[in-house]
Amino acid sequence: MASNRTSSTLAGALWSVDAETSRLEKAFRAAVLALAGTFILAVSAQLAVPMWPVPMTMQTFAVILIGAAYGWRLGGATVALYLAQGAMGLPVFSGGVATAALVGPTAGYIYGFVAAAALVGFLIEKGWGNSILKSTVAMTLGTAVIFAGGISWLSSLIGFDAALASGFYPFIVGGLFKIALAVAVLPIAWKVIRKFQG
Repeated sequence: MASNRTSSTLAGALWSVDAETSRLEKAFRAAVLALAGTFILAVSAQLAVPMWPVPMTMQTFAVILIGAAYGWRLGGATVALYLAQGAMGLPVFSGGVATAALVGPTAGYIYGFVAAAALVGFLIEKGWGNSILKSTVAMTLGTAVIFAGGISWLSSLIGFDAALASGFYPFIVGGLFKIALAVAVLPIAWKVIRKFQG
């Protein structure tokens, strides 16, 4: 990835704002990007990809990629809006589930989405998107935050060992795949943006 970017995030490069941009335009930009992000998250939650030993959704992939593309503030706010949509009863979570997902066994993973997007966004804004190694670490840390939230919640229901057995070990392969995919997609997206920007 090139290091001569005018913005540290894809969203900033694609739709930039500066000191002269009005507050209304900034708010409009944030609203459009946040709604687009929640749509991507809702769609990704419904995508079940065959994987060993269990099928995987693309939800966590979308979470860490939104953090990387939007930065920590807008990325975290977008994922928080996504949770709010589910809390309002919109069928945005995996399997078309709404509010029930926020109190069920997988709720810890969902709450971890906000922190994961913010963490990845923060690291990318600090320049971690400029190298494959640092991007990989950023995406891995974001994924680890999601797993930590999920295992903590699940442990309170079924115990730590059972939580690892049912909520972590079966998802390691899928998690590694989504980290690798996110690390691969990020530089491709930058190349596309630079191409259209001339």
